[in-house]
Amino acid sequence: MQIRYISNARIPTEKAHGVQIMSMCEAFAGLGHDVELVVPRKHDYLKVNPFEYYGIKNNFRIRALPIFDIGSKSEKLPKLILALDLLSFIWKLRTSRIAEKGDILYLRDFQLLFAFSPRKNPLIIEVHHIYGWRKVFVRALRRATRVVAITQALKGDLVALGLSADRIIVAPDAVNISLFANVESRDIARRRLGLGVEKKIALYIGRIDKWKGTDVLFEATKHLRDIQIAVIGNGPEDTAVLQARHPTIVFLGFRPYREIADNQSAADVLVLPNSGKEEISARFTSPLKLFTYMASKKPIVVADLPSMREVLSEKEAFFFRADDPVDLARSIEEALDTTRSESRAESAYQKVLSYSWRARAKHILDAISAA
Repeated sequence: MQIRYISNARIPTEKAHGVQIMSMCEAFAGLGHDVELVVPRKHDYLKVNPFEYYGIKNNFRIRALPIFDIGSKSEKLPKLILALDLLSFIWKLRTSRIAEKGDILYLRDFQLLFAFSPRKNPLIIEVHHIYGWRKVFVRALRRATRVVAITQALKGDLVALGLSADRIIVAPDAVNISLFANVESRDIARRRLGLGVEKKIALYIGRIDKWKGTDVLFEATKHLRDIQIAVIGNGPEDTAVLQARHPTIVFLGFRPYREIADNQSAADVLVLPNSGKEEISARFTSPLKLFTYMASKKPIVVADLPSMREVLSEKEAFFFRADDPVDLARSIEEALDTTRSESRAESAYQKVLSYSWRARAKHILDAISAA
């Protein structure tokens, strides 16, 4: 089968969606399909080999279509610029005859559904949250052959918007377990990152953003003793600014995804502090870090939210009340209880073995074939 995976994304990118896109293409190809990833050629992509950057097998093709890209050249009118970039990509898709070269068109941006005719190709759209322009969003999704939702809660909301439940496939995110086969020791990882070898370390890896709960994590440090909070990731502010604002936290900045397993090895506890104040966090997200955390065999501290409960229970993780820094501090301290920590970390590892990208890709394709 020929699968054309199409996304209006920079590839490679430091953002998590790049990992998901590349991993799914690798998984589809690993199942024996002819896969081509189609993306716009943007000026601000990372100038590195995408397969090496993500630690992905080079078993599919990447085609970058030239577009009228001004998004990386100007800071003015960002929404208008993004819209123009998207329209340029849609126009290029319509004129490049991509639709003639794929048995399935797999899309990651709902706007791209307007670039193709559902009568000519099966259109599969993967959805990660409900968009603000709901009428346009629903109208677009009705053009799709099948819709892939990453959580049951998201499926429920799509049904409430009028989509047929039997057209929706629920497929949480996943992880490449092979990345965790030969990881650095705790002490070697800490020395490489410049972290103290003797300290207890609670580590967060991901974007620094309010809906990710990082503000709550920063506040929790005031209620912790003899536990070092470390953060790997970037955000709207420079690392130096964050370090000056929160001097007791170690900010390590952005690190390449291929280091993920080794970096997690440095932690005593891994923290996923998502906020419950935004729907995308509370109900829709299926964070990649959740699955990499589970693969690390490290104790996990996680916000008690429906999105997290779809995957984890008290058998695998330590929960805290979302947006409560005092309870987050309590949960981190509880997770350092080695007896319960080791058993829950092992249970999380055993559970995540079923969340592979290959299994996810097969589940989606089997559901499409059965339709």
